[in-house]
Amino acid sequence: MGDTGAGTHVSLQDLVRLQADARALKLPSVRQVRGRQAGLRQSRQRGRGMTFAEVRQYQPGDDIRSIDWRVTARRQSPHTKLYEEERERPVLLIADLGPTLFFASAGAYKQARCAQITGLLAWLALWAGDQVGGLVFNNQSLEVLRPARRKKSLLRLLDTLARQQYQPESPPSLSLPDGPGLNTALAEARRVAHTGSRIFIISDFMTLTPDTTSLLGALARHNTVSALRIMDPLEKELPRSGRFAVAGPEGPVWFDAANPDFQKAWHDKVTSHEQQLSNCFRTSGVQAATIMTDDNPAEALRLQLGPGGRIG
Repeated sequence: MGDTGAGTHVSLQDLVRLQADARALKLPSVRQVRGRQAGLRQSRQRGRGMTFAEVRQYQPGDDIRSIDWRVTARRQSPHTKLYEEERERPVLLIADLGPTLFFASAGAYKQARCAQITGLLAWLALWAGDQVGGLVFNNQSLEVLRPARRKKSLLRLLDTLARQQYQPESPPSLSLPDGPGLNTALAEARRVAHTGSRIFIISDFMTLTPDTTSLLGALARHNTVSALRIMDPLEKELPRSGRFAVAGPEGPVWFDAANPDFQKAWHDKVTSHEQQLSNCFRTSGVQAATIMTDDNPAEALRLQLGPGGRIG
């Protein structure tokens, strides 16, 4: 696997090079592909395809070319071979590069991990024969790239990921009015996504609101939706001691980690957010997993994506 390092920003060249890590993943859903139209997830629909499923008794309307003559002779009644029909499926990647992702205490910035995870998923989907598209947004703009099964389209998505990240020399301004956010992207995704799409949302979900649940639920009603949450270790637990500074709208805000009142306030805030997020995913019917900023992105995906490209 490639280096876990990414720093604060991931370039287009870095995202292109991720195709080597994506090939090394060798997910079951990719290895089992038999036809050019196969995708990240096998359809449950029966049809004439390349992967044998079962033999059952002949039914009116079955293709006589699929009759299994050996089984027919043995059982003295017509039996038909059935196959899993493998077909391409639109994959839509929603990448959150908002201001809250311009942060990390370990590994790489959350925005860098978001771009890497999105890039890996894009390469995997393309090689599986799927159409790949994306919605990439920060608090200034939202770009929509409709799903297509062309490498040129994938490269446009990677270029958008590289451009939408904040640079260290021009960090996000907290004084600017709010622009496109997660809810805006989810609403747009509902308009763009075709029924039956495979949708991945890569975000830290720090901007969760009550509307997020209904928007996710509307997407999940006709699509398979997974949330890949990017999280920093500091968001799980504070150090037990030391003075630290975090960015605020009017400059750095210092805090003393050894202060028990501050520790309790932090713990209560984190617990409340975790509960809201858990309720949101459960109510909306969205599968969810967490990837840390100090994780290797490819290794993290290997653990999360099982057969059929589903969150394990």
